[in-house]
Amino acid sequence: MISSCKTNNDLALKLRNIKSFTALKLMDAIINNPAESRKEHMLNTFEAEGKKSSSNFRFKFWEHENHPVLLDSTLAYNQRLDYSHYNPVRAGFLTDPWHWKLSSATDYFTSEKGLLDLIILE
Repeated sequence: MISSCKTNNDLALKLRNIKSFTALKLMDAIINNPAESRKEHMLNTFEAEGKKSSSNFRFKFWEHENHPVLLDSTLAYNQRLDYSHYNPVRAGFLTDPWHWKLSSATDYFTSEKGLLDLIILE
């Protein structure tokens, strides 16, 4: 994720809130989807990881650590953007980054508008 905060906003707090919100939504989707074939395995894994840390209620979905990188040049920004776009391709999930449904690659590589609203950082 490439992100920025306006003055006097705490990016770490915003990231914590994003991780908390998405973890709850994704866990709910896993638990309440009767067609999810990997449900038992995923829940066991998330619960085992949750037991290792006193800061979790029951499940651990995200890593607690963040590794922020200051993107202080066009080169650094473009390297991280390419990494983000091509990571699913390298993992073998698809052949072109713009085929990843929620990727900003659609906006960057095609004339189409992706599903997410982008704010281009300056």
